[in-house]
Amino acid sequence: MVLAQAGAELRATLRNGEQLLLTLIIPVLLLVGFSLAPLIELGGVRRVDFLVPGVLALAVMSTAFTGQAIATGFERRYGVLKRLGATPLSRSGLMLAKTVAVLAVEVIQAAVIVAVGLALGWRPQGSFLAAALLIVAGTAAFSGLGLLMAGTLRAEATLAAANLVYLVLLGAGGVIFPLAKFPENVRPALEVLPISALTGGLRAVLAEGAALPLVPLGVLAAWAVLSLGLVSRTFRWE
Repeated sequence: MVLAQAGAELRATLRNGEQLLLTLIIPVLLLVGFSLAPLIELGGVRRVDFLVPGVLALAVMSTAFTGQAIATGFERRYGVLKRLGATPLSRSGLMLAKTVAVLAVEVIQAAVIVAVGLALGWRPQGSFLAAALLIVAGTAAFSGLGLLMAGTLRAEATLAAANLVYLVLLGAGGVIFPLAKFPENVRPALEVLPISALTGGLRAVLAEGAALPLVPLGVLAAWAVLSLGLVSRTFRWE
């Protein structure tokens, strides 16, 4: 039942043009555009090496947070979650199915982004296993935040807030611009954002060849535990 529901969730996502734009087309366009255009000074680091890890993190956020928050918010508004909760598929099974669908979309995103990055001259330096662990932790953190938003706000408010957060974190999370470009007094706050932790961790592994970075992993784990714990207590199905 979980796999069947996950398949339905995945098909619905892939058939949704707006979701496809958010989760795949925008990250690829950002990667290509900023890799080819000398719009940022990175202190000798090749732009594509800097950008691919950040765009991978952005793809995770777009699927696990923004896309899931909006879709779940409107499912709750129209009573879809209530009806699904009354089927043999339990509520925990439904959340598991959504998680499986999110991970499946992320696999597609990662394959496309890595292929585009390689075509642009990107050469990864570190372990893909360490990168995968960071992505799983980031998915848990962003999924928790997305479900928390969808389960507490009205659908229209979720739509507006999720897109606003996406834009803010895109600019302030180290995806396109290094955190070193920001004033020193705001960097500590930016570094504990989940997008900054995921971007920094992936960049350390894939661009610098570092081992699994424990600090970014710990930040993502903390966000995941906090957000998922709040979801279990506050999520409203109606």
